[in-house]
Amino acid sequence: MSTYSLAIHGGAGTITRASITSEKEKAYSDALMLALETGEKILKSKGTAMDAVTATILVLEDCPLFNAGKGSVFTSDGTHEMDASLMRGENLEAGAVAGVQLIKNPILLAREVLENSEHVMLSGKGAEAFAKERGVAFETEEYFFDEYRFQQLREAIHEGKIILDHTSSENKKFGTVGAVARDVHGNLAAGTSTGGMTNKKFNRIGDSPIIGSGTYANNNTCAISCTGHGEYFIRAVVAYDISCLMEYKGLSLEKACEIVVMEKLVKIGGEGGLIAVDHQGNICLPFNSEGMYRGWVENGSKREIGIYRL
Repeated sequence: MSTYSLAIHGGAGTITRASITSEKEKAYSDALMLALETGEKILKSKGTAMDAVTATILVLEDCPLFNAGKGSVFTSDGTHEMDASLMRGENLEAGAVAGVQLIKNPILLAREVLENSEHVMLSGKGAEAFAKERGVAFETEEYFFDEYRFQQLREAIHEGKIILDHTSSENKKFGTVGAVARDVHGNLAAGTSTGGMTNKKFNRIGDSPIIGSGTYANNNTCAISCTGHGEYFIRAVVAYDISCLMEYKGLSLEKACEIVVMEKLVKIGGEGGLIAVDHQGNICLPFNSEGMYRGWVENGSKREIGIYRL
């Protein structure tokens, strides 16, 4: 079956029409569309799911609107600690990095770990040393500085809170970016990248770089990338749980996602969502929050962008 599918996300949370200006809504929609077009171009030309996922996430990492790469939020000491992961569905190869600083595109470093190391996850200074060995690009602190993100940090410090991208009574957004794809060769891939939590301490790591929690891909079942309150997604092993429900109980992608996102996560207090594609190319984009920045396209059909709950 020579069809392709691609889905992307840029975060979930309390995202309502009342909380976003029309200008901001257009900026998000344009950025999501550019990422979607970039990935689809690769899939259309019979490129791999891994290449499409990587290229798509690169676009989102380079956009300051999203909490990943250039737009990463500040830690408690005013730095940026970023996490990312990739997984290949045909052989379960995976690469991840956690708590890295000044890496321009953490998703590229995750791919280097996948393809050019015997490990799955590297962290902190060790991951940065590996990045230098592999020629992965670094940037200056000024590159990552964003006034809006800095004000988030000041607010969080003032309130004595650790917040997910931005939290207030009006707007709560869980900032992570991700992509999942099925290529025309029948292979799946998934990737996720994030700057984590504003004002985070103690080198906190969420679900994004954890294979099976924030990212998972298996050609026999599905590819998943999550966005939400990472601690809950880790505890629920969300991405792998959906794959397991498909593999061992024979559930459809849609049913498995419904059980995990709308029932199991909700039961333990977890908020957020995910993007998923199964081995046949079916796409599912469930979320239990009020909104999720998302986009999807299937085999040349019209590209779709969504922000709010339908």
